[in-house]
Amino acid sequence: MRKTLYLKLIFAYVLFAFFSFLVVAIFVSNMTYNHIKKDKADALYKEANLVANTYATDLYNNEASLDSVQTQLSALETYLDATVWIINPSGRILLDSSAPLDVDSIIMIDGFTPTVTADSYYTEGQFFGYFKEDMLSVLAPITSEFKVKGYVVIHYPLQKLNTATDGFLNISYIQLIMLFLLSLIILIFFTEMVYVPLRKITEATEQYASGNMHYEFGVESEDEMGYLAATLSYMAGQIARAEDDQKKFVANVSHDFRSPLTSIKGYLEAMLDGTIPPELYEKYLSIVLNETERLTKLTNSLLTLNNLNTKGMMLDRSDFDINQVIRNVAATFEGTCRKKNMNIDLVLTGDTMLVNADRGKIEQVIYNITDNAIKFSHSDSVIKIETTDRNNKIFVSIKDSGIGIPKDELKYIFDRFYKSDLSRGKDKKGTGLGLSITKEIIHAHNEYLNVISTEGVGTEFIFSLLKSELEDED
Repeated sequence: MRKTLYLKLIFAYVLFAFFSFLVVAIFVSNMTYNHIKKDKADALYKEANLVANTYATDLYNNEASLDSVQTQLSALETYLDATVWIINPSGRILLDSSAPLDVDSIIMIDGFTPTVTADSYYTEGQFFGYFKEDMLSVLAPITSEFKVKGYVVIHYPLQKLNTATDGFLNISYIQLIMLFLLSLIILIFFTEMVYVPLRKITEATEQYASGNMHYEFGVESEDEMGYLAATLSYMAGQIARAEDDQKKFVANVSHDFRSPLTSIKGYLEAMLDGTIPPELYEKYLSIVLNETERLTKLTNSLLTLNNLNTKGMMLDRSDFDINQVIRNVAATFEGTCRKKNMNIDLVLTGDTMLVNADRGKIEQVIYNITDNAIKFSHSDSVIKIETTDRNNKIFVSIKDSGIGIPKDELKYIFDRFYKSDLSRGKDKKGTGLGLSITKEIIHAHNEYLNVISTEGVGTEFIFSLLKSELEDED
């Protein structure tokens, strides 16, 4: 396809060159010839009028002899490179600059008539059959005492006009050739700046279409072509990453399902073959029950993510008090905090703070973040939950003083099943989906979720919600 496109361009270039030469050969040639002929006819007619008003008039007025006028006409012929006649209205040639003076010789132009020029002052042809080649002939009347006594006729070979025309055309052809040679610069520029990058982009798209999303290519250009190449490369990288994430997702799901299933299968087989005595059934059935609860939690989390990722997801928006939701969530962790000797400090703006959002999903967001904060905080520490009112937004901050998140791992914490190296020892029962669900819920509300963390110091999650219009009215 790309070769065809380039060949089309070359073909168009050659076709343009061909028609350009054709136009010069036909139209420009005729225009040049007519222009040269018109200029020559004008020049000859001026000379013919000058002769008619001077030497020829003097000759008919007997103020000049035939010899003297013949001498002047011969000189004029040399100057003009043209034959000069003085001819009677009847068609007799009195003087011919190209022949010696012979008064006894009578040369007649059969059929001569001054109307041969019609509405012009010149004519083309063999001049009533006198010449063997085509001539450009101009006629100027010789008048005396208000009568036409004769005519001054100047003949110029048309072949010489053709020769002059060819000379100008040769110059035009040379200029046209130079122009096309210079235009090759445009073709070379197009090849290097457009065609070569386009060929690389096309080859890359073919590689991507065949599934090779890791194919790398580069176009060193800062124009639209370079931007297109960079965008295509970035897109392929994102797709490749998505494919890697998908493989990782499947592997993580398989691992998280296989571990509890293996545990459940092992305990049940041990109970059936008698390895585990009946008096210990209750203990190991509790373990099996915990593993099933873990599978149920994992399944529910996956279903939640699937629903959140569904295009066009509808939120059950309503106006509710975010402060009360925070109090309710904090109350659910009372027992957990008592066991770890931890406190949840609520710094809430006002008694009520109305927001417009999906209450159930926002409650899940606060629960997930608070659960992580408690899980990764040290004993005798404080979890701080704060609300802030800024313009038409309510910002919720959940801050802990736990183990923190390494800087190079911050960008991965919202990925599905991701667990940082620092959290693996503490998050035995986690699915690695809580923060992914949190992110999807906040983005579904078209709001922002940010995280600030320092390893060994603590982590703070901040998200925004749309302030209720009822709050503004109050």
